Amino acid sequence: MAPAYLIVTMDITDPDRYKQYMAEAPAAVKAAGGEYLVRGGRHETLEGNWHPHRVALLRFPSYAAAKAFYDDPGEYARIRKLRAGATACFDMVLVEGVAAPV
Repeated sequence: MAPAYLIVTMDITDPDRYKQYMAEAPAAVKAAGGEYLVRGGRHETLEGNWHPHRVALLRFPSYAAAKAFYDDPGEYARIRKLRAGATACFDMVLVEGVAAPV
């Protein structure tokens, strides 16, 4: 089974409000079998016109697991509300990875 990745870019405009989201999201990600590979940190555009303010990258064991995490009407839906009004943009893309060779 191939892993799946959530690629997220955001422009945080209210850091104090966003901290609430950042404090609670990791537990929900972990409970869904996911893990953060990138959460902020230094980055630079090497080619093209993409200039994200902040980048996060999460890995899940499968595409279905990542979709279930995002679509769950419970915990993550509640946590997503914590970031409402804290960002000028928040873009998230789900992409299926490549299965590891056996």
